[in-house]
Amino acid sequence: MKLLDSDLWEEIFDSLRKNRTRTFLTAFGIFWGVFMLILLMGGGNGLETMLGENFAGAASNSGFMLSNTTSEPYKGFRSGRVWHLELDDVNRIKNTIPEISVVTPTIRRWGARALANDKSCGISLMGHYADYVKVDNPKIKSGRALTDADGMQHRKVCVIGKRVAEELFSGMENPCGQFLRIDSINYCVIGVSGKGAGGINIDGNPETTVYLPYETMRQMYNRGNDMDLLALVAKDEYPMSEVQYKVEALLKRIHMIHPDDTQALIKLNTEAIFSMIDGLFTGVSILVWMIGLGTLLAGAIGVSNIMVVTVKERTTEIGIRRAIGATPKDILTMVMSESIVLTLIAGMSGITLAVLILQVIENVAHADYPTAQYQISFGVAIGASLLLTILGILAGLAPAIRAMNIKPVDAMREE
Repeated sequence: MKLLDSDLWEEIFDSLRKNRTRTFLTAFGIFWGVFMLILLMGGGNGLETMLGENFAGAASNSGFMLSNTTSEPYKGFRSGRVWHLELDDVNRIKNTIPEISVVTPTIRRWGARALANDKSCGISLMGHYADYVKVDNPKIKSGRALTDADGMQHRKVCVIGKRVAEELFSGMENPCGQFLRIDSINYCVIGVSGKGAGGINIDGNPETTVYLPYETMRQMYNRGNDMDLLALVAKDEYPMSEVQYKVEALLKRIHMIHPDDTQALIKLNTEAIFSMIDGLFTGVSILVWMIGLGTLLAGAIGVSNIMVVTVKERTTEIGIRRAIGATPKDILTMVMSESIVLTLIAGMSGITLAVLILQVIENVAHADYPTAQYQISFGVAIGASLLLTILGILAGLAPAIRAMNIKPVDAMREE
């Protein structure tokens, strides 16, 4: 193809302008297919990075366990027995299962209200030890996290969620050092956690949670030896799913629960969550490509049809060209060029518009998710361009071969 031949380009655009409505409708199929493909791919990338950021504070090999009523009778106990995890279970697990690197308890209180500056808001309370950040890091926005010393000295200090800070201390850049009141007890704010904490959210919304030292909350609410949730982190070389089975067997033996009771312990691990998310995005990616390629194929068929009609309408012109010396290669170049140019213009327009929309979405998302990336990679853009070129060639191939086989005498006779 003579890319620098101005006459060739003038002929291509003149041909496309002759029937603008038909050209537009044909190009729209390619445009829409590429537009949807790029938009869906970029949107999928953005959602994936947002989820990645949301789970960034969570240990990738962590698990959570909480007690539930039994469903099997065992050793004189009836089914439906209510039992609780105990603080002593922490040391039992540490001493029995070496594959565990972190074992830490938490306790909760729901439906509480916090008061400060003549304002109040609904909250949930969570008591935890300092090592809980190794399981689910609260992403401290300002101030500091809870320490072992806070718990050992029963300090009345707290870390508050982002929404609690906004509702109780609105207009205050840093509420650290301020006091809030919960159940007639004053607590000093020492930190504010950012959006979403670690992203696990297994036992409440971090933005409306007030975090207290475990021993402080245990004393204030007379919780004794009971705990609500057990958080675990396995060593890197051991899958949490396997370690959790060992912990489950140990707890069932300690608390006299039937080994086959599947209801007595509720288990959750991030390994399963991440695997599920990966599978979800793989499925979404496949679906996006199927939709995009299907739409592109339909558009390519439309381009092919329009080129067939164009060749039919220009039979006489092609016959005259052949009669005055145009070679089959010249005819092939003419038809194929129009097909490729039409496909590329429509496709590049779709890519451009999709990228602009994704950029707007990304700018909006950055307010809450600074690392969100709603864009496609450079390699994908190059791949899409090559795909468009191939589709243009394939779409123009059959019409070009038909035009190349037109004989001058037959063209004149048809006229």
